[in-house]
Amino acid sequence: MSRTLEDILFGDLGSRAQAVTRALSVTVAATLLVLVAGIGYQFHAAGQFEERLWEFFAWKTTWAFLGRGLVGTVASAAAAAVIALVLGLVLLVGRLSRLRLVRWPAVAVIEFLRGVPTLLLIYVCFLVLPSAGIKLSAYWMLTLPVGLSTAAVVAEVYRAGVLAVRRGQTEAARALGLTEARVFAHVVFPQALRYIVPALVAQLVIVVKDTTFGYVVTYGELMQNAKVFIANYNSLVPVYLVVAALYCLVNYVISRASKRLGRPMH
Repeated sequence: MSRTLEDILFGDLGSRAQAVTRALSVTVAATLLVLVAGIGYQFHAAGQFEERLWEFFAWKTTWAFLGRGLVGTVASAAAAAVIALVLGLVLLVGRLSRLRLVRWPAVAVIEFLRGVPTLLLIYVCFLVLPSAGIKLSAYWMLTLPVGLSTAAVVAEVYRAGVLAVRRGQTEAARALGLTEARVFAHVVFPQALRYIVPALVAQLVIVVKDTTFGYVVTYGELMQNAKVFIANYNSLVPVYLVVAALYCLVNYVISRASKRLGRPMH
């Protein structure tokens, strides 16, 4: 009996596929362990694990300074995420509109923001806007470009979720006499969100990473503060390892929160 494409892509793995998956997982895990051990050995040989390069992490002032950078990162990422989620929804509605005067400008904005690098948008806010008399704080010179750049991607993620909703759901809602706006708001979009939670989480993680562009506008985020320690203590590897752990912690919290949002409603 032939299997459907959906069953092949999303169905349970057979016993043979499970065995192959386990073997590949063990092989990849072993390879990564060897790689990590090799990197650790090289760091040790280069003297990056010497006590003098780590001792300042025992100071409260060190963690207070890193904490302020972490707060700056979270504050910028959170605002950029709100901008992206809201503006992405606006662009989605525009792109799905039946009116060309609405649809084509929305498409143009999405394609423009998707095509322009985030760093270039930051330079526009940092160098171009002040020459036009528009002055933004360092916070907004980082947050606004990151939010705008992500909004275009989020709009496409939203659209993918909307297109994934079965046509029968829409037709049933229309048969009940709901307007197009209510069909979208109460039937289509809530279901679409369930499909796209993983993709949205991936975009939020990228937003957190994009805040590292704060060095361009001297915004006090985590990486900017980390560079201060590197410049003062010449402790490159230890600082970057600690900062990487903090970024992983933030992204882990985002992932855990997304799992709660992605649970089916009862």
